[in-house]
Amino acid sequence: MTKLDPSEVIDRVRKLQQTASDVSCLGRFHEGVRLLRKGMGLLDGMYPVEREFRTDWMVTRIRLSSTLVALNSEISGDIKAGLAGLDDVRLLINGVDDPVVRAELSAALEHNYGARLMSVGRNEDSLGYFGTSMEYRRYWLDHTTEPEPRMVGLVQTLAARGWVHTKLGNVGQAREDLNRAIELAEKFELRADAADGRRFLGTLALRTGDVPEALRLYEVSERSYRALDLDVPSQLRLEQAEALLAAGLAGEAGEHLDDLMESMRSLPSVTRELAYIELHRAEAALRADDLALARQMAGSARRRMLKVGCQTCAGNAKIIGLQADVLEALRSGEIPASLPYRAIRTAETLPLPRLTDQAATARMLAVRLDIRRGNLKRAVETLHKVPRPGQLTPIDYRMLRRLCRAELAVAQGNRAKALTEIRSGLTELDAVRDRMGGLDLVSGTALHGQELADLAVKLVLERSDARRLFVWLERTRAQTYRYEPLSAGTDPELAARVAEVRGLGQAIQEAQHDGHPSAGLRAKYNERLREAQRLGWHTGRWGRPRPVAGLGEVVARLGERAMVSFAASGNELVAVVVAGGECRLVRLGSAESAAESARVLNVDLDALAPDNLPERLAEVVMASARKQADKLDAQLIQPLADTIGDRELVIVPTGPLYAVPWGVLPGLRGRPTVVAPSATAWLAAELTKSPRARKIVLVRGPGLAGARGELEKLTTHYRTATTMTGAKATVKSVLRAMDGAKLAHFAAHGAHEPENALFSRLELADGALFGHEMAGLRQPPRQVVFAACELALNRIRPGDEALGFASALLASGSRTVIAPLSRVGDLASAAAMDDYYRALAVRDRPALALADAIAVDPFRRPFVCLGSG
Repeated sequence: MTKLDPSEVIDRVRKLQQTASDVSCLGRFHEGVRLLRKGMGLLDGMYPVEREFRTDWMVTRIRLSSTLVALNSEISGDIKAGLAGLDDVRLLINGVDDPVVRAELSAALEHNYGARLMSVGRNEDSLGYFGTSMEYRRYWLDHTTEPEPRMVGLVQTLAARGWVHTKLGNVGQAREDLNRAIELAEKFELRADAADGRRFLGTLALRTGDVPEALRLYEVSERSYRALDLDVPSQLRLEQAEALLAAGLAGEAGEHLDDLMESMRSLPSVTRELAYIELHRAEAALRADDLALARQMAGSARRRMLKVGCQTCAGNAKIIGLQADVLEALRSGEIPASLPYRAIRTAETLPLPRLTDQAATARMLAVRLDIRRGNLKRAVETLHKVPRPGQLTPIDYRMLRRLCRAELAVAQGNRAKALTEIRSGLTELDAVRDRMGGLDLVSGTALHGQELADLAVKLVLERSDARRLFVWLERTRAQTYRYEPLSAGTDPELAARVAEVRGLGQAIQEAQHDGHPSAGLRAKYNERLREAQRLGWHTGRWGRPRPVAGLGEVVARLGERAMVSFAASGNELVAVVVAGGECRLVRLGSAESAAESARVLNVDLDALAPDNLPERLAEVVMASARKQADKLDAQLIQPLADTIGDRELVIVPTGPLYAVPWGVLPGLRGRPTVVAPSATAWLAAELTKSPRARKIVLVRGPGLAGARGELEKLTTHYRTATTMTGAKATVKSVLRAMDGAKLAHFAAHGAHEPENALFSRLELADGALFGHEMAGLRQPPRQVVFAACELALNRIRPGDEALGFASALLASGSRTVIAPLSRVGDLASAAAMDDYYRALAVRDRPALALADAIAVDPFRRPFVCLGSG
């Protein structure tokens, strides 16, 4: 058998090592190990090695051994064995005579050693190894004639050290290392490493509270990986989920993680990665109040983390399981004596200082439990052990600490101190909200302060203080509308992505029409929709926050009108009524009963919508709808009759009451009524000073049988209107016409997107017009009317943060939005709109005109006037 030339063998082994590294980056660790062992066998076959090849042979063997140790450690999760293996490689390196080569090998080994320590949360220990690696790399680069090809190692170690500084809260040092790593990577065209650096920089932004900037950097990194035809690292997807959780978007984070989990399960050797995903999924489930899923995911993550030896991550999973159990106990009111002890024991056994915040969280949970059990002495002692928040302390920690202090103050009989704590907590939350970007992020932030807000309402309700309750309701609900809109236009990249979504939507419709498969198109549509949503999270910006509306300002603006602000505490529903300069509190019974009546009424109105409903079926459904309307009227309106008289109303709903079309209730039939997310939002809409505009825009979308006659009738009211129908009613032309208009009327089908409210849509000639695009108008129309689709305030988040097509318009500066809350038939819509515009020509004010139009046939015309009227 012919013996191969030693230089050829060594070159072949080097290629095997590079291939092994490449496949390992894709998570194919076992394949990498197989290739490395093959290379090791080739090297063993050369022994004894001729003198002239001995150094190359030794260096190649060291590199192979180092990589093999790292991959075996990754597969087994046995970090101790991995570190011991690297120590063995260190002995081999000491046998290399050339100091420059020795420095090169030592730099890689010290980097790998630090990376192994970092992977199990030993960040302080890893920092020294990365520093040593940097010293070796600088020596090596100073003594080589071609430093450029070897710059990648320096960049990677800089980025790794910056990542460790980020984990340790060393903000300045982290930013310095990461910016330097990105600078060098771009200078030497190391584009993948530049993407890594931006990802780490995104996490630094997230840790310092700048969620939009974090999402932007993550998005830039993801695009860079895709442009290089590289797989997007699972860690990046996890970090995006962390940012969504920080913004209060638990549902979106859960979906994001479910997709990632599904893709990871098909890969071998991903125990640690899958455990991280499950850990984040448990947190998302906890935030979304799915306690069973939170326990399941946390338990699975903990088992996987214990298997790979990551005590830190296992501790995080343990905390989530504890949180789920504590929440369930607090809600049930049945708190076993063992649960506070378990929380304290968990705090005492977590590895410190790595899990200092988590140990403090466990103690705070114990405080809440002891307060409920009446053990105030121990609650005080435990709370004293909870550290004050630092610069990088997460908002959830801050809110939980404020909640503990407030609940303890209540238990000690000091309500004033409790409300002071709540007020301070909400002020901290405002600071977080002020840094958010798109409307999704701004509205989602309320989740973090929900329990504080609920406690404030409960405390004030116990004193039956209507004026104070009004103030606290304004302080805790619908904070999105406190921000002044900015005329920033639409981000070009986001606009391009939305256009792609629109085109895919049309392609799906065509495929369905032709009987062709559409599953592939639908998958691509959903993927592009998520990408567009992610871009919207960091491209949208809002202006300075407005002050919360004061009761005096509201009274002055109301004049002869009345405002009814509904609120719920537990199962108790109340209304704060402002009328004639007075403020009264009215208790209205069961919140659950009202919610159920509202739900059934909405279902009945949907069933009544078709134009040609059989008469007998219509009678049955109508009877049910009348019954629910009467029940709501008896519970919500009749108790207020003496206070509101026959005044026009401004209604601020809460939760399920957003679904009530108020014009169908007997006590409000024919009464002008405006619906607003808060008194602050209503006052802002009332005081909006739009430029004088005369332009009227009338738009008809495809597929509406009654809309042709509807628009023809409307042109008799508005003879100079810009009418856009057929092929002229494209998204681009409609948006251009709407900008700066006095009135925009849409007779078009639409659909609410329940999991992505700002991408609810109106169907136009060339595809969908999305709610997100409305928010990009420089000067949104003063009044917008949706005649044929239920695109009102569709999704209600914690804190009564309404999100949907109408909310995008109202938050962006439109004064009035007219829309149905339930489905409406084409013919019924056309008749309602004819009556509305006829009345508007006489009455001038939208609320007055809409009240007249609804009263003709209220159950078939479930429209509401949103904003101001």
